[in-house]
Amino acid sequence: MTTKEIAALWEVSETWVTILCKDNRIPGAIKEGGRWNIPADAQKPNDARITREKGEARFRFIDLFAGVGGFHQAMRYLGGKCVMAAETNQECVKTYKLNYKIDEKEVRGDVNKIDPETIAPFDVLCAGFPCQPFSKAGAQKGFKDETRGNLFYKIMDILDGHPEVKFIILENVRNLADKTENWDIITTELTKRNFYITETPIILSPSDFGIPQIRERVYILGIRRDIRNQQILTNGFIHIEDLQLDKHFKKCKMGDAWSILEDEVDDSYIISEEKEQMILAWEEFRKATNIKVIGFPIWIDSFGVGNDDTDDVYSSQGYDDMPKWKQNFLRHNRELYLEHRDFIDKWIEKYDMLTKIKLYKKFEWNCGADVDDIHNALIQVRQSGIRVKRPTFYPSLVAIVNTPIIWDKQKEHFRYITPREAANLQSFHASFKFQGTDAIKYRQLGNSVNVRILKILGESLFNLAIEGWDGDDIE
Repeated sequence: MTTKEIAALWEVSETWVTILCKDNRIPGAIKEGGRWNIPADAQKPNDARITREKGEARFRFIDLFAGVGGFHQAMRYLGGKCVMAAETNQECVKTYKLNYKIDEKEVRGDVNKIDPETIAPFDVLCAGFPCQPFSKAGAQKGFKDETRGNLFYKIMDILDGHPEVKFIILENVRNLADKTENWDIITTELTKRNFYITETPIILSPSDFGIPQIRERVYILGIRRDIRNQQILTNGFIHIEDLQLDKHFKKCKMGDAWSILEDEVDDSYIISEEKEQMILAWEEFRKATNIKVIGFPIWIDSFGVGNDDTDDVYSSQGYDDMPKWKQNFLRHNRELYLEHRDFIDKWIEKYDMLTKIKLYKKFEWNCGADVDDIHNALIQVRQSGIRVKRPTFYPSLVAIVNTPIIWDKQKEHFRYITPREAANLQSFHASFKFQGTDAIKYRQLGNSVNVRILKILGESLFNLAIEGWDGDDIE
């Protein structure tokens, strides 16, 4: 049977069936030619979110800077119950409440205004604390950022008020690991509070686990000293080897990008006629010039169209003052133009390319020789231009997203990936519900954590406790 047929039989989404197949949770399921074949008598697996009797939680957790609940979903998979969530963005709060059963009064706002004494006892502290002080897109003030950098210390205040906490799971941007002073502060503060933490920042991307997205993040794990397994943790730190993450590692391969796509997509996600024309125009350019591997960005403004004097072209663009890499870039573009001048001049006139906005005048082919047709690639239309990538993994989802574009064979048009497909990239359960505009949904998902990575990290961390912690009280 197909995934679609099984989904109808079990009354679940096709996406969820596919996830079960990929996780080897349906015995006998075999992938053939890009499709899963499932035995007709296959039994529906139990939902991994439920680990004990209904209503009985394995552990209690809080979800700080919660967003739309990536931490919540991961901890729920592991049998946890959320006793408090904090999030200031009201659109995120709406989505959070829509998806998770939690007492209304325990969905709080500003972390700075939360009195630790008002939080019920809990076992696990989860926090994707604000990344702006550490992001390369910001001023990178780190903990010196008076507005957001001090929120880490609010987490410490909460820990001070709750000595019963056994585990800590924190997430932030990759750049946090680049400055020793930031890491030293984190190490010092958590060590003072009786936690073993990871000796070095753990840097992981969904692509490390076969999820087709490049999105490096830093993860900081902590375990209370008195509950750790002394045979494993001996020198005051958690080593990445202790977590045994390698058994979950899986490389992404060509075509994996298609695995997150849904079968039925609304026509509203088809890109504009103008944008599609520009993508196809560049494909026409690539094939007509017979460039199998384009090793440099192509930029029409550097061609020197209509100018026979190459030295004058270089001079007019400030060639002598450019760094070497940019000189090479300009030179390659000029040589390409001169070699195919007859075609390029006609092509420019055909599509009126000289008058186009910047994002249509630049073209980057990042596929090497692995892709022979733009219809088989991933595309981003960025402010800087059109970028084409192998269908191995998607670029990082970010808060302000250049939504990836794919060719939809059924619709015979290029389209954006949908919010549901973006949620698949973040490993959200197929039952996850959205609210708000698409722009809001993309932004929320771009700010979210990857559910599967957190599930793996949480499970690995819990296993470092005495005899492997199962939620029973350990004092």
